Amino acid sequence: MDSYDDIRRKDLKLSVVAGIIIASANRPDAARNDPTRGYSISPEYLEIIRSFGCENWLEEVEDFMAERPSPGEHNLLQKAVIENFLPKYGYGAEVLYVGDTAKKFLIRNTAKLHALKFFKLDHGELPDIVAYAPQKNWLYLIEAVHSSGPISPIRLLELQRLAKKCTAELIFITAFLNRAAFRKFAPEIAWETEVWIADAPDHLIHFNGEKFLGPYKPSCPPYRASLICNNFVALNTLAPSWRKLSISPHLPLERR
Repeated sequence: MDSYDDIRRKDLKLSVVAGIIIASANRPDAARNDPTRGYSISPEYLEIIRSFGCENWLEEVEDFMAERPSPGEHNLLQKAVIENFLPKYGYGAEVLYVGDTAKKFLIRNTAKLHALKFFKLDHGELPDIVAYAPQKNWLYLIEAVHSSGPISPIRLLELQRLAKKCTAELIFITAFLNRAAFRKFAPEIAWETEVWIADAPDHLIHFNGEKFLGPYKPSCPPYRASLICNNFVALNTLAPSWRKLSISPHLPLERR
């Protein structure tokens, strides 16, 4: 017989991340491993589940799903970012753009992004989610990583270059479904960015820097990076004890 933890980790995880099932519905403040926690079906999905078996059920499902992200772990993660991360860490942020793997653009507020002088939405370098918090004037650029695409040092430079005219301050987030996915991509994460993991939604992982969850001024970056044609990446840091750090796929890190 499966234990409570087995059911929570194996059978309920994706349904909870997708928002179909609400965890701790009866005790929102209960610990994650508290066996007295209750689970309930989200009211958003309740009617479509109840209508199962009706004559027009398949048509109702098609209409219902047309207003939601395409199925798949990538889109489930995007949903978790919008429904769990942004309400907790977004300072009332409004979602301005969501890229859907099947429908290309699920949410697209071109007028608002244009007003912020953000780069064109038809550009191939768009992050998965863009959200704006007016009270902070922060623009969240979020990559929802399933199989590729974390905010690496190169990706960070690309986004900074493309958004250099943006009037909002930029916050860079890489989101993962679980810790296993995070561990796979952890070596690629850029410094001065944040990581959020959907199955531990109350925590952020901060990759160093002088502040926690905040923008960095382009005029005084924590490091400068330049790409060299021989595949080296040279990082110049402000730390007084480090003058130059060379990273190569073939050589160990070297302190000079």
